[in-house]
Amino acid sequence: MPDGGGQGEDALQDPDQYSGWGAPAVSTATAWRYVNETIALLAARSPKLRQALRGAARDKRAHVVLDGTLIATDRLARDRPFYSGKHHKHGMNLQVIAGPAGNLLWVSGPLPGAVHDTKAARIWGILRELAASGLIVLADKGYHGTGPAIITPYKGRGKPPSQKDANRAHARLRGPGERANAQLKTWRILRKLRCCPWHAGQITKAICVLQIRETQR
Repeated sequence: MPDGGGQGEDALQDPDQYSGWGAPAVSTATAWRYVNETIALLAARSPKLRQALRGAARDKRAHVVLDGTLIATDRLARDRPFYSGKHHKHGMNLQVIAGPAGNLLWVSGPLPGAVHDTKAARIWGILRELAASGLIVLADKGYHGTGPAIITPYKGRGKPPSQKDANRAHARLRGPGERANAQLKTWRILRKLRCCPWHAGQITKAICVLQIRETQR
């Protein structure tokens, strides 16, 4: 990444800081144009799904973790497609693939918050690509029934001890990988979007590039 990339990172953390740059030499509109152009350039460098999975296989990752996250938005109550019953708030559904230690590998585009994780994974072709990758894939119960390529915990009550032990082992392995979503939320802009909700994907992809850059240092 070229020198000066830190400015793009700062822009994503707090874009409003640029509205006062050298006023009146730099207007608010111009500052925001710089921010939007930076986001677009970074997002264009975000890994494609197949590329990310091939990289994980090449690096001999023990497994990868598939998880969904909700980027909260300021939608109104009438905007039902954006309302997530799981999270009880409006937002956009994004699918995230991470390595065993929680390092971000790939992030999907956005879908309305009402879309279930399983449906989102099918829409983005994630299940097909994961099956073809040959990687061990762990996911939570929300992905139950998506096929043999994804290992999910056992469901139901009264499970035998062997299944309980398997679920505990599954949680221990999956837990660190799910930290990728928590890392995304450390970026203040993703705690609650106040722009068009469909921009969530581009913003998150830009952040993905910066996160990967940090882990590769």
